[in-house]
Amino acid sequence: MTKNLDLIGLASIVHDYDLFYIDLWGVIHNGINLHDNAVNVLNNLAKMDKNFVLLTNAPRPNKTVKDFLSKMGLDQKLRDHVFTSGEAALNYLGKNFSSKKFYHIGPPRDFDLFSLFKKNKCDDIKDSDYLLCTGLFDDYINDLTYYKILFKNHIKKKMICTNPDLIVDRGSKRELCAGSVAMVFEKMGGEVIYFGKPYSEVYNQSIDNSNKKILAIGDNLNTDIKGANLLNYNSLLITNGIHRNEIMHKGIKKVAKEYEAIVNFTQSDLKW
Repeated sequence: MTKNLDLIGLASIVHDYDLFYIDLWGVIHNGINLHDNAVNVLNNLAKMDKNFVLLTNAPRPNKTVKDFLSKMGLDQKLRDHVFTSGEAALNYLGKNFSSKKFYHIGPPRDFDLFSLFKKNKCDDIKDSDYLLCTGLFDDYINDLTYYKILFKNHIKKKMICTNPDLIVDRGSKRELCAGSVAMVFEKMGGEVIYFGKPYSEVYNQSIDNSNKKILAIGDNLNTDIKGANLLNYNSLLITNGIHRNEIMHKGIKKVAKEYEAIVNFTQSDLKW
């Protein structure tokens, strides 16, 4: 049964857990501003010497996201807990694809993800050994049909997807993410290697999580909560995030069932 923590706060269950995986976008910030109550939660966890990871499906190295949070005003002691899907992908690519040529699908601003092996970047998809998807091209941010045409003759190549999220809310605007492009590729019969929640690699790379009682906090049932379910962690869903309209109209019980997700706790917004 799902328990709502809006009246009693995260403090009411904090002693039950050794490690907290906390999503960034949708929980700690909205892409534009930090959420003060959520930052207060992080400060309280730090004061209690609780282990926590700001685990994000961002297709960027850890440093880039830390710099972004710095500009938002998040203290360094809290930024040091960041781990990204991009960092997990970089570790994998360095070990397995360092000499192979890739075609990048995503905006130019994601360049820092592959700056260490930029010499392997192809301008023409025909010349590539694999596809590296970090997002959508700036000129085709809403046109998934474009990608279907692009991939038509390249389905036998593997795709590395550095952000499994399908959508994200930037302020009040909803945007497609790399996961939506990867889904097009998969539906065409292509193989995708994902890095990020809900896949275990990003959790296991981020911190030593063995023999710990863990709570995963996020606003996305497909990634944050499904990841917790797959790894047998307890979960806390922030209901004012990605699924807020669905939950408002149907209720958390029905929405969770539709996504085949188990939600242990809910909060409207992350609060201590």
